[in-house]
Amino acid sequence: MVCFRLSSAPGLGFVLFCLVLGVARSYALELNLTDSGKATCLYAKWQMNFTVRYEATNKTYKTVTISDLGTVTYNGSICGDDQNGPKIAVQFGSGFSWMVNFTKVSSLSSYSIDSISFSYNTSNKTTFPDAEDKGIVTVYDFPAIKIPLNVIFRCNSLLTLEKNSVVQHYWDVLVQAFVQNGTVSTKEYLCDKDKTSTTVTPIIHTTAPSPTTKPTPLEKPEIGTYSVNNTNGTCLLATMGLQLNITQDKVASVINIKPNSTEFTGSCHPQTALLRLNSSTIKYLDFVFAVKNENRFYLKEVNVSMYLVNGSVFRIANDNLSYWDAPLGSSYMCNKEQTVSVSGAFQINTFDLRVQPFNVMEGKYSTAEECSADSDLNFLIPVAVGVALGFLIIVVFISYMIGRRKSRTGYQSV
Repeated sequence: MVCFRLSSAPGLGFVLFCLVLGVARSYALELNLTDSGKATCLYAKWQMNFTVRYEATNKTYKTVTISDLGTVTYNGSICGDDQNGPKIAVQFGSGFSWMVNFTKVSSLSSYSIDSISFSYNTSNKTTFPDAEDKGIVTVYDFPAIKIPLNVIFRCNSLLTLEKNSVVQHYWDVLVQAFVQNGTVSTKEYLCDKDKTSTTVTPIIHTTAPSPTTKPTPLEKPEIGTYSVNNTNGTCLLATMGLQLNITQDKVASVINIKPNSTEFTGSCHPQTALLRLNSSTIKYLDFVFAVKNENRFYLKEVNVSMYLVNGSVFRIANDNLSYWDAPLGSSYMCNKEQTVSVSGAFQINTFDLRVQPFNVMEGKYSTAEECSADSDLNFLIPVAVGVALGFLIIVVFISYMIGRRKSRTGYQSV
C-alpha cells in the first residue's frame, strides 16, 4: 500500500490517500479524507479504467485503453462546505484527470453522485499516436445516483458510462460522502445492478436434500474469447470454455459461462496480470497471473463472488494456485478438459483453453506450450499407428509363411 499525505489547507486537516497495489485488487484506489478536526468526512474505494476512441491522421480510428494509472496525485479533493459539496479529484499518467462531485438533495436525507468528468490529452504521442486533433478533451457524465445519508454505497458489479467516444468502467465501488461524526457506516446501500442480481427467485425444496446432491451433467460450454488492453495495445489474450462446479450446503451445481452475456475487463503489469469476468449473476470471476523465476508465467490466483439460484452469495478466493505454467513469450494451450481446483467447494473445468497474459505481440498468440494431456495424446497417436502397422506386418508375414508351407506340401504329394 502506497500512501500520500498532502499539506493541510485552511479549514481542512491533513488528507491521507492510499493507493492499494495488489494482485487481486488491480489499481484499487482507496481514499480517506479528513476535515480540520482529523475526522473522516469522505471515504471511497474503487477500481476503474477507460477506453478512448480517437481519429488518427490517416482518417482511420484507433482505440486505447487506460488501465495502468501510473503515478497518481489527488490535488483538489475536498470535504465540502456550505457552498461546495465534497469532491474527489485524481490526476494520473500523462495528462489524465478524473473528478466526481457529490451534492446533497433538498430533502437533506440523501445525496447524489452528481457529475463525473474525465480529461485526457491527445497531444501525448505515446498514448495517442498519430492523433489528428491534439489537445485536452474533457467528457462529462451525470449519473445522478442517489444515496441515503449515513450509509455506505456499494457496487461490485461493472458500471459502464459511455459518452463521446469514451467508455468508463467502474467496479468494486465503496463510497460514503458527508460522513457523520467521523465514522464510516457499516450499513450498505447497493447499486441497482447488485440489487437486480440478488432478486433471484429462490427454489423451495419440498423434500430434504440428500447428503451430497449430484448435479445434472451439462453439455460442453461455449468457447469465449477475452482480451485486456493497455496503452501499448492488447496485453492479455484468453480463449476458453468455462464450467463452474460449486458445492454449498451439500448441494452441488454446475454452471456454464455464456460468453455472449459475459463482460470482461482487467489489467496488465510487469509481474502480474488480471482477467475479470462478470455477468448478471457473477459479480466477479478473477484469474490472476504472475511471473516466476523471471522466465515463466502461471495462474496464481482465482477469486469468485456470485449469486446462486437460491439468492445466496457464494465467495471463494485462493491466491496459492499453480496452473497453466508456460515460458514468458509463449502461450499456454490445453484442448483437453482440465480442472482448476480452487477449493473443495469450487472447481473450474476448462475446455479448448489457450491463454497468454504477458508479452502479447500485435494482438496475436505466440507459440503455444501444450499441457501434458495434449502432449500425451500427440505422443500416443504415432505410437498407436506404429503398433497397428507392426501388427499388420506380423499378420502379413504369418499369412505368407502359412501360404508358402502349403505350397511346399502340394509339390511333395505330386
